Amino acid sequence: MSLRIDRGLFKYDFIDHHAILCVAVDADNKEIRKRYLTIARHLHPDSSAIVTDTEKKLASELLSKLVNPAYETLSAERTRSEHIIVLSQIGKRLLQESASIELTTDLAKQLASAPNFDLLYKSAIAKMGETQYKSLKESIPIISQISELNLVYLMRTAGKALAAAAPAAKSTVSSTPTQPSNTSAPPPPEPPKEDASIDQYLRRAQTLIDKNQFPPAEVELKDALKIAPKSSRCHSLLAFVYLKQNKLKMAKIHFDNALKLDPNDQTALTWKPKIDKALGQQSGSSNVNAPSSNGDKQPDKSGGGLFGGLFGGKKK
Repeated sequence: MSLRIDRGLFKYDFIDHHAILCVAVDADNKEIRKRYLTIARHLHPDSSAIVTDTEKKLASELLSKLVNPAYETLSAERTRSEHIIVLSQIGKRLLQESASIELTTDLAKQLASAPNFDLLYKSAIAKMGETQYKSLKESIPIISQISELNLVYLMRTAGKALAAAAPAAKSTVSSTPTQPSNTSAPPPPEPPKEDASIDQYLRRAQTLIDKNQFPPAEVELKDALKIAPKSSRCHSLLAFVYLKQNKLKMAKIHFDNALKLDPNDQTALTWKPKIDKALGQQSGSSNVNAPSSNGDKQPDKSGGGLFGGLFGGKKK
């Protein structure tokens, strides 16, 4: 049986660890651990639910190739927070591409337009978790369905409904002016639209980031910026990649650029204050350790300490 998944978030070269474990994308560590233990017990070779050699082999593959890596990523605070940042970026990107996204299940289509989508999403995840690994041959299709729900949920929580609801909302706003016509202020400029020509670069970069392969991700994003220098998402992702490599000054530059292009960029809003604080500490340290009058230079102290302060661990 092939473990390849090409629906939902997997379709965008992204490993949807939340779908593999069947937990909501905002699940905490306790929920994640509880769910993992339930799955691991069920897929264990000695489980009474697994009888034939074929089932044992499939259960072992599901556990070692999908379930265990998913738990390793989501159980550690650092890797889970990084994973969530990437999910946030994907949600924003998918929202911009919503008109071209095709949903394959009725439940996903229902979630796309449901008023109380959060409740529907959480209840659907809980129900699907009951059957996810009971029939091992159905596990991959069920993971695909869950990932499609995650895709829709990320788009909904990005702050807007799907494209299908946009025309009605637009007509409502335009038919109810808030100021007299002779004094109305011009509408605020829309954030620059992403250039479709860099989409492949961004997909590859996000996949590399998810795998903690930051140098090649940096190359992809630099190439993307050559094509679309005004892409806020590209600047934000590149800044995050620089941050993960402890290149704080470069990270600050690109987070600044991202916020100029899109003041609501969540990644930049989250990390830029921390970088500013770290660079301030670095500047203070530089003043203390400035070269002496005889020209001797002090060692550079801008390395692992600041990285550890931002991420809670040493740079590897």
